[in-house]
Amino acid sequence: MRITEQPGPYRDLETRSAGELLTLINEQDRLVAPAVGDCIAPLTDLVEAIVPRMERGGRLFYIGAGTSGRLGVLDASECPPTYGVPPGLVIGLIAGGDRALRDAVESAEDSEAQAWKDLEPYAPNTDDTLIGIAASGTTPYVIGGLQRAGEAGLLTGCVTCNPGAPVTEVCQHPIVAVVGPEIVTGSTRMKSGTAQKLILNMITTSVMIRLGRVKDNRMVDMKLSNAKLVDRGTKMIVESTGLPYEEARRRLLETGSVRHVIDGM
Repeated sequence: MRITEQPGPYRDLETRSAGELLTLINEQDRLVAPAVGDCIAPLTDLVEAIVPRMERGGRLFYIGAGTSGRLGVLDASECPPTYGVPPGLVIGLIAGGDRALRDAVESAEDSEAQAWKDLEPYAPNTDDTLIGIAASGTTPYVIGGLQRAGEAGLLTGCVTCNPGAPVTEVCQHPIVAVVGPEIVTGSTRMKSGTAQKLILNMITTSVMIRLGRVKDNRMVDMKLSNAKLVDRGTKMIVESTGLPYEEARRRLLETGSVRHVIDGM
């Protein structure tokens, strides 16, 4: 039986108090970070393979179904405001389309051909990377998409929580975070989902840093989309240049970029 489908470690949950349940969930969540830590070596190989492709203009695609698909769309959607990259650089696709972000479209994951059909409008090429996300590692939508992408010459990877799962056999860079059974048996939105989110964050953050989208430890290319971010950007400039706050803010609003202000000093 797949690890993600094995019985949870605690029984008779309905008899537990709220405090007990929260404690047990927290105990299980503590297992996630070490499991992700065990993935550093294969993650390093994947990131080092992605960066030169993106330097040549390649894109990063995520595909997944259910929770896994939503996590991919979430990670992709956060890259433009955080790093100032165009929306088409990191793209998340979920089985069932955008409707599946809010409403479960569970049968959508059963088609092996659909993921590549969803990718075709983007005209994928050999500088692109496709990462399939599937906690179980058995999702036909993801497996089929990775198989077709590999045949087309894309760099391929996967994020799963089951060693030896079928998805690991159809990609070049399998990332396997073994977090163990869920407290509610099979509910992979919990530990497995947490591990997947950590890994996706690690991939895009590392890639963006390597692409030069971070200066020191600052998001100097972030979009100034609200007052909080304008204030954050102003303080970055003050710290880097010694300008008074109001002058830093004025220059920031004129140029629209923390990087431009700092580099122009």
